Amino acid sequence: MSKVLILVNHDVVIYNFRKELVEQLISNKYEVYISSPYGKKIELLKEIGAHYVETNIERHGTNVVNDFKLIAEYRRMIKKIKPDIVISYTIKPNIYGGLACRSLKVPYIATITGLGTALEKDGIMRNIIINLYKIAFKNVQTLFFQNNENMNFFKKHNIALDSHKLVPGSGVNLEEFPFNKYPKESQEINILYIGRVMKEKGIEELAEAAKLIKKINEKVNFEAVGFYEEDYMDKAEELERLNIITFHGVQENVKEFIINCNAVILPSYHEGMANVLLEAGAIGRPIIASSISGCKEIFDEGISGLGLEPKNVDSLYNTLNKFINLTYSQKKAMGFSARKKIESQFDRRKVVDSYLVEIENVIKKGEHNEFI
Repeated sequence: MSKVLILVNHDVVIYNFRKELVEQLISNKYEVYISSPYGKKIELLKEIGAHYVETNIERHGTNVVNDFKLIAEYRRMIKKIKPDIVISYTIKPNIYGGLACRSLKVPYIATITGLGTALEKDGIMRNIIINLYKIAFKNVQTLFFQNNENMNFFKKHNIALDSHKLVPGSGVNLEEFPFNKYPKESQEINILYIGRVMKEKGIEELAEAAKLIKKINEKVNFEAVGFYEEDYMDKAEELERLNIITFHGVQENVKEFIINCNAVILPSYHEGMANVLLEAGAIGRPIIASSISGCKEIFDEGISGLGLEPKNVDSLYNTLNKFINLTYSQKKAMGFSARKKIESQFDRRKVVDSYLVEIENVIKKGEHNEFI
């Protein structure tokens, strides 16, 4: 039985967005191992039939000693499990998993789920990460990207040029996120933000635009679902006290929040491919989002959503006003178009098939080499 080792930095990363790949691999008689920090979703993955290897990762830390410990941990793990192929997602598993695989000559598939803050800004850290990617991905079998802009960045810096492949993000499970009727017509309009509560996701611009909107229309309600990064808990409490945005924290089931809203908003600075927008569109809700790679591919301007300029309060305010002033039937039609767009372009089954093809090619190549 062939073994697949999957490296991630969070249990949600693998369960919410790649569970179907794990299920299909197990169904195809692969033995699947998942390396991740522990979280509640791990138990669900074990129920599916995956093996779990607990791995400590500082997701946002830059401690060099801890990062080199992670390489050593991945090397020990790979030597013990002896996987036929390793798959990784997110920056640290990609880089340090890649370095471990390269040193042990183990076939490797990585996915770029976004560039991250360090690569978006010029500086020493950016150069360090680019060089680490070059070393880690020197022998990568396949390097999956979720948008063209990220792929072009890697091309520009000559990283793993012959291995690039584009997929429509993580896709969305259309059965788990079925179309739901648009909320009944009401004077109240509910705008929902889903994501980490942090600067890079545009939460500060959203707060300012929401304040302006509430001054002219108290019937517009802003809600936010997601966990707090940095020192945003105090800011969130202040916004809630002022009745600007209602914060619900982390929620196990975001579907109910999406179903009850009139539109989902994401004024993010950068994305790989925004899963929250895929899920919102699948349920049939209009999208209001930054006109950036990782967001703009998910909606058609004026048809299934509205775009805005990131880091720009005026643009966000004007776009919100534009949506609010649409008729009820226009908003409803926009939600219907959002579902059609997701069905045609972002079905997760297509993404799973792309990975299976690459995995099977690597396994067959390995078997052929052994035979020789």
